[in-house]
This record gives sequence, structure tokens and C-alpha cells, in this order.
Amino acid sequence: MLFNLLILQNNTQETAEGLADGEAVEKSLSIIELITSGGTAGQIIIGILFILLVAATYIYFERLFAIKAASKIDANFMNQIKDHVSNGKIDSAQMLCAQVNSPVSRLIAKGITRIGKPLADINTAIENAGRLEIYGLEKNVSILATISGAAPMIGFLGTVVGMILAIFELANAGGSIQMDVLAGGLYTAMTTTVAGLIVGIVGYIAYNHLVVKTDKVVYQMEANSLEFLDHLNEPI
Repeated sequence: MLFNLLILQNNTQETAEGLADGEAVEKSLSIIELITSGGTAGQIIIGILFILLVAATYIYFERLFAIKAASKIDANFMNQIKDHVSNGKIDSAQMLCAQVNSPVSRLIAKGITRIGKPLADINTAIENAGRLEIYGLEKNVSILATISGAAPMIGFLGTVVGMILAIFELANAGGSIQMDVLAGGLYTAMTTTVAGLIVGIVGYIAYNHLVVKTDKVVYQMEANSLEFLDHLNEPI
């Protein structure tokens, strides 16, 4: 009986130790704790990267909505313009362009104001107006390219700072290597690197997506401008 009690007590102790070890192994670390464990330097760099992420997100959605609005145009718009021009109703064509708020309508309106002049002059006026429209579409998009390139470098700066802190703590540890001494610097190094790469990847994808969307609008502008010039060049 006493032997059985001793065995039961040992099993209970082993089970408790196993549970304690299991809890230690399963210990998790939240993102907030991971950031705060990196020290002041890591928190400053993470804060800068967070501001860049917010700026990149705002620019992306603001430009995306603006480009989508610029690409919307009535499929029958050019047919109506050509009918008005063919019938000599220049004022009606200009009024129609004024009612449609899009880059294409503004280009056509610029060309209509030059009707009667040589075709080369009309083409030049449309091209100049097109450059202004493209500049407006690409507003602040270059900032996304800057963020996509600068964010990883800022993250790597945090990596270097973290390694310097880890080496400094190690040098002051009196020769004894302990992970808790190195933890702060390593947290700074790793968290800033990950954050910088995340912000850089988001900025890079957002930039390229806006470039593709802008190119589609530019193609639409060129196609409608050529259609308008071809109509003016048709023999009467």
C-alpha cells in the first residue's frame, strides 16, 4: 500500500512538472510585447515605419479612386462629339465636354477650341493638355516609390542598431553570455527588419498597381484623341 502511494505521488509530481514544462514551451509573445521588448530605439523606428505605412495606404486609395473616376466615360461620348463637329455645332460640342468631367473630355475640349487652325496646332494643343492631365493622375504616386525603397532601409537601420545594442550589452556582461542580456538588441534587430520589409512590400505593390491603372487611362486618352484628330482629317 505504501509502495503504491509512493508511485502515485511520483507520477503526480512528474505530471505537474510536465505541465509546467509544457506551459513554458507554449508561451507566446504578442506583437505589442514584441515591439515594446525592442527598447526605445526599436519603438522609434517602428513608429516611423507605421507613419510611412499610413501615408502609403492613404495615397494609394486616394489615387485609386481618382484614377477610377478619370477612367469613366460614356461609350457614346465620341460619337456625339463627332456628330456635333460634323454639323458645325461647335458650341454644343464644347458644352458636352464641359458636362463630362474626365481627362478625355478636357483633351477633346482643348482640341475643339483649336478647330479652324492647322491640324498640327490642334495636335500640339491636345498633347500639351495631355501632359497636364497625366501629371494630375500621377500626383503623389512617386511618394509610394520612395516609401517602398526607403522602408526596408529604415528597417535595416534598426537591425544595425539592434546588433550594436546586443554587442554593447554582451561587452558589459563580464564575459557571461546570457540570452536575456541579448534579447533587447535582438528584438530591435528582428522586429524593425520585418516591419521595414512589410511596409516596403506594401508600398511597392501599391505603386505598381497605380502605374498600371494610370497607363490604362493614358491609353484611353490617346485613343480618343487620335479618333478626334482622324475625324477632323476626314475629307468633307
